[in-house]
Amino acid sequence: VQLQASGGGMVQAGGSLRLSCACSGRISSISVMGWYRQAPGKERELVATITNVDSTNYADSVKGRFTISRENAKNMVYLQMNSLKPEDTAVYYCNARAVILMRPYNYWGQGTLVTVSS
Repeated sequence: VQLQASGGGMVQAGGSLRLSCACSGRISSISVMGWYRQAPGKERELVATITNVDSTNYADSVKGRFTISRENAKNMVYLQMNSLKPEDTAVYYCNARAVILMRPYNYWGQGTLVTVSS
């Protein structure tokens, strides 16, 4: 599984961005897709996940502001981010969890930087 994230950039507080993650490879093996982020000096943290039956989960800090979605026909996963805050500044990583031949695998994209100015 290969993941290619895009859509990061610089935006003012209150603005919006949409991140995209293009998936390729053994896509049928993926059970959960997600977005994580890592701010400078902090550990990587979960932002949102979506399962292959479209069940979603969000970090408390982004609930009501961010929306994760997937477009299976295009093998894409998105993160719509609204009402952005300076504390959302981080490198955002696309993640995929897969099971191949009964073994679990965890895949990461290359990360895309989101900078929110006050």
